[in-house]
Amino acid sequence: MISAEWWRKNDDNSVSCFLCFRGCKIADGHCGACGVRFNEKGVLISPYLGKFCACAVDPVEKKPLYHWKPDTLIYSLGSIGCTMNCPFCQNYRIARPEKTLPLTHEITAYELVRNVRDLNLDSVAFTYNEPTLQAEYICSCAPVLKENGIAVVLVTNGAMSSEAASEIISCMGNDGAVNIDIKAFNDKAYRMLDGSLGTVKSNIQSFVQAGIHTELTHLVVPGINDNIDSFAEMVEWIAAVSRDIPLHITRYFPARNYHEPPTNTELLYFMASIAKGKLRFVHIGNV
Repeated sequence: MISAEWWRKNDDNSVSCFLCFRGCKIADGHCGACGVRFNEKGVLISPYLGKFCACAVDPVEKKPLYHWKPDTLIYSLGSIGCTMNCPFCQNYRIARPEKTLPLTHEITAYELVRNVRDLNLDSVAFTYNEPTLQAEYICSCAPVLKENGIAVVLVTNGAMSSEAASEIISCMGNDGAVNIDIKAFNDKAYRMLDGSLGTVKSNIQSFVQAGIHTELTHLVVPGINDNIDSFAEMVEWIAAVSRDIPLHITRYFPARNYHEPPTNTELLYFMASIAKGKLRFVHIGNV
């Protein structure tokens, strides 16, 4: 079993988890906000590390990554749990399962290499749910993957703590890639989604500064993040980090507990026109 990291035991037998920005204090017998990291008698355990409920081969553009290994396929793995709680989540059945899902794929590092190589692929994506909940597994696999020429991709909400982000970045190396979902550009919207804008911004900067290929996704959700002024402010901030960061502006469709109509496509194209004035690479998705 891979041991959970980024935690400490408290005097009252609770544990504090520092995988994400939230720093959950977890009582004995309970789990954190993610739903998958547990306090078992004063020890933080993560019993789903290395276990997955979804396994597929996808075009890398589906991640979406348009400027990293274009026109290739990537081995994709998803597990359960999430460090945020979006009411419009498309993958809520695994990100926020109402009951424990069968995790039918338990994969060691060497099995992962074999699976990827048997398909003549050279990259693996941790995706579908929040991949940093597999951070310990990813970091333990990284040396074996690197030895075999296999690059690591994360499709993440960017809500990991700076400590976890630093170790993930170190393990990935700069031959991998990340797509970070920047869900809004104001604190109120992020609080509604149980997240932290400041954390996401800091992690975007960290990945970019480390030389890891970084693309951003912005799902435009009516009533949550469709304000033009806020969007323009976000684009200005991205451009200040780097004009070369690709931005994917994607269309929302009703899902989970959010039932507003799909995003107006004219709004998406207007947003794209704003972004193209500041960024070199702007793409519209889900239309």
